[in-house]
Amino acid sequence: MIETLLTTGAVLLRILSNPFANVFQKQLTAKKNHPLLVNFMTYLLLSFFCIFIALNVRWHELPQQFWFYSVLGGIAGALGNGFLVKALQKGDLSVLGPINSYKSVVGIVAGIFLLREIPNVWGVIGIVLIISGSYFVLDTTEERFSWALLKKSEIQFRIWAMILTAIEAVFIKKIIIVSSPTLAFVSWCWFGAIFSFLLLFAYQLDFKKELKKVDRSDLSKYALLVVCVGTMQFTTNYTFDHMPVGYALSLFQLSTIVSVLLGHRIFKELGIRKKLIGTAIMIVGSIVIILLKGN
Repeated sequence: MIETLLTTGAVLLRILSNPFANVFQKQLTAKKNHPLLVNFMTYLLLSFFCIFIALNVRWHELPQQFWFYSVLGGIAGALGNGFLVKALQKGDLSVLGPINSYKSVVGIVAGIFLLREIPNVWGVIGIVLIISGSYFVLDTTEERFSWALLKKSEIQFRIWAMILTAIEAVFIKKIIIVSSPTLAFVSWCWFGAIFSFLLLFAYQLDFKKELKKVDRSDLSKYALLVVCVGTMQFTTNYTFDHMPVGYALSLFQLSTIVSVLLGHRIFKELGIRKKLIGTAIMIVGSIVIILLKGN
């Protein structure tokens, strides 16, 4: 009973923290903070916090799989989050959020091969409902639900972010299996910081120049972003430790309704009615998964 309540609490925190993190990312990039800088600074600030956790860990006793999957997860995560921030810089939060519903499908496919997590019939039905709901949200765009929509750069960035972070989720589950959710969190922060820093060099970004563009008024948003992302990732790890990755990723799509409401409220994005219909269908799919996942 207690474990169920804790898992439910973790899912709820994850659902709320993710869209709020997206809001702060969008606000920072709108004020000319480079997306790759925002990505790196988030990992870096979280990495400083992890030092206190790491002091009592016997790192030399961890198995080789921990380091192997940490490297793979760090690469996938840094690239995925970089694409995500870039997408949020150009696109509508209420449209980009629902695209993430397809992440559960990628997670389930990867989980079948890497984790041997096989979804049951109800799980598949729930995922189909989630994807169907996303159709209504994407149909509010000028291009509608079409190939023309896929040609938009922000949509392409979001799709790449979705694929990479879904694959990252499987690697995180692997890390949790050989260590713990807390150590997986430390690994996520440190290796994410390393590889997001390397991205700055890959794109030949002038780090000092971009850092000077950060205004004092941006510091509070960076702090709130770090709190939201830290909460999001720690609750993600806890949830992964208590249920299959594909199901967890599906439940996380409940954050879509929060993204739609925040996009409408903060950024004055349109088409709210049809987007809410789509998110309602996605919520039904998530309920099917959480209530019938064990049947």
